[in-house]
Amino acid sequence: YLHLSIRRQRQMCIRDSRRPGGYLPDVDLFDAEFFGVPAPEAAALDPQQRLLLELTWHALEDARTTPDELSTGPVGVFVGAGSDEYAFLSRAGDGPPSTYTMTGTGRTFLANRLSHFHGFTGPSLVVDTGQSSSLAAVHQAVQALRRGECDAAVVGGVQLNLTAEGDEVVEALGALSPRGRCHTFDARADGIVRGEGAGVVVLKPLERALADGDRVYCILLGGALNSDGARTALTAPSEAAQREVLAAACRQAGITPAEVGYVELHGTGTALGDPVEAAALGGVLGHGRPDDRPLLVGSVKTNIGHLEAAAGIAGFIKTALALFHGRLPASLNFRTANPAIDLEALRVQVCARHLDWPAGDAPRIAGVSSFGLGGTNCHVVLGEAPAPAGHQDTDAPVSAVPVVLSGPTPAVLRRRAGALADAVEAPGRALPLADLAWTAAT
Repeated sequence: YLHLSIRRQRQMCIRDSRRPGGYLPDVDLFDAEFFGVPAPEAAALDPQQRLLLELTWHALEDARTTPDELSTGPVGVFVGAGSDEYAFLSRAGDGPPSTYTMTGTGRTFLANRLSHFHGFTGPSLVVDTGQSSSLAAVHQAVQALRRGECDAAVVGGVQLNLTAEGDEVVEALGALSPRGRCHTFDARADGIVRGEGAGVVVLKPLERALADGDRVYCILLGGALNSDGARTALTAPSEAAQREVLAAACRQAGITPAEVGYVELHGTGTALGDPVEAAALGGVLGHGRPDDRPLLVGSVKTNIGHLEAAAGIAGFIKTALALFHGRLPASLNFRTANPAIDLEALRVQVCARHLDWPAGDAPRIAGVSSFGLGGTNCHVVLGEAPAPAGHQDTDAPVSAVPVVLSGPTPAVLRRRAGALADAVEAPGRALPLADLAWTAAT
């Protein structure tokens, strides 16, 4: 692993004395050798670029594919991002800019470096719509796929909060929770908790994904993007605009609002934003819903804080996993509804505990919302993936199978083979050969 400079490490250690937040550990570490990045260039790389490189690799592995096999045509890269704090630290440093300063800290390279490293030739762009950036990136990727601009897309979002000045800006806006907890839709809601992180997903047309044997978590049925327009203040949410983006997303997905069983909220836990979002949901998705089937809602921000530019992709991944496993995670810190939110009248219920998601006659459907502070609203509609084609199990004994190993360099490959050999030969440890071979290959 390659460390940042000592001065930058000291800057990031300041995080320990800051307001409570969802911070990632070890953002100063990077496996530069794996990605073929020389040490001087790696030191100049925004840690957000590093995170995206690593998570894109993991996403492709999880999809059971490789960059070369992902598509026979162009692959697009769409990244939601809005933080330039590493660039700020670099420019405030003592030394002069290096050859790699622009490519290491320029925001566009969050996407461009992924395209370059993996050889992807489709659209490569960064989307910045504030807090809705990464979900807007998902929406833009879907449009590019439908227009034929790319045959597959890598979509991500990233947010790192490296300086205390960023906290001070949010606090000056009056949006930061003094208690350090996100109480979405709760009477105790008093602001956001800053979080950081990243997420990457791979999108392909469903027919191609099934034919390729990919692991499919959900279907993206449709989505919509709009703006609040003129309102009382630049950062004030608009119920009318949120209603319209919800309705437009349902129309684009070809469903009726009452078919949606769960919505992953923008859900920041603010006194102003929560009631507006609840009213819009009730007005569109709660309308005409039977009393015994309220719209279930929750917010991943209660788990990991507000990831700002990466908040949308975090909610998207949570919802995709919920559809895949047929289980809804609990939205934390909910006890009593905000008095400005009449959940019963709105036909809305906070999913305050883990629930099995009942399978009905029709596939499960969910929505994901993400709203930018400046007024850019995005909502996407997700559906349950079709059941994968069955495979035939066999109980035939296995006497010999190939165990496939790989590594970016011969030295790494040798180390990996040695570690595996040690594990297999460890006393009292039985590793089934077929399971070992399957895991190594996939």
